[in-house]
Amino acid sequence: MNYVLDILPPLLEGTGVTLQVFAITLVLSIPLGLALALLRISRFGFVSGLVNGYIWLMRGTPLMLQMLFIYFALPFVPVIGIRLPDFPAAIMAFVLNYAAYFAEIFRAGILSIDRGQYEGARVLGFTYPQTMRRIVLPQVIKRILPPMSNETITLVKDTSLIYVLAMNDLLRAARGIVQRDFSTTPFVVAAAFYLIMTLVLTYGFQRLEKKYAVYD
Repeated sequence: MNYVLDILPPLLEGTGVTLQVFAITLVLSIPLGLALALLRISRFGFVSGLVNGYIWLMRGTPLMLQMLFIYFALPFVPVIGIRLPDFPAAIMAFVLNYAAYFAEIFRAGILSIDRGQYEGARVLGFTYPQTMRRIVLPQVIKRILPPMSNETITLVKDTSLIYVLAMNDLLRAARGIVQRDFSTTPFVVAAAFYLIMTLVLTYGFQRLEKKYAVYD
């Protein structure tokens, strides 16, 4: 027990980094994903095609590869040629990657709404933005909660990938202690931390699903 208390400070510090990456990614990637979904279903074929290509690229390549590209290769790309510190590079990779997944979730939710509701809104004088904001999106949110829950929980676990950029997240902190003390206890404690985070998220999404189920 004393050993666990001794290793808690560095593990908690690593958890703080993990939570920062998780929270910033979620806050930025959800609205970006919604914007991409709306562009994906737009009537402008060129724009829709570009977004579709972007989503295909982000979903078809590993997140770790995207992270390494942004951190190591981006400085050598013509015109761009910028070098990002490890934390912004990780955030950019996570946001661009998860926005693609969220875009497909939003797109599926939007397309699941009956076309008659769009026509009814048009008859009532609603513009397209008003129809999306007042009629479509409230229904979409209820329908996409289960897949959003899955992606959000996956995001918590994917944050462990930032160790490749030598960032001191929860997993890297645990591994450092294991290598120092030759004990697997830090891995057990780290696993408990991840389980607690996913438990909180699962509970939160379940409450949201029950809240929106009232309107069924």
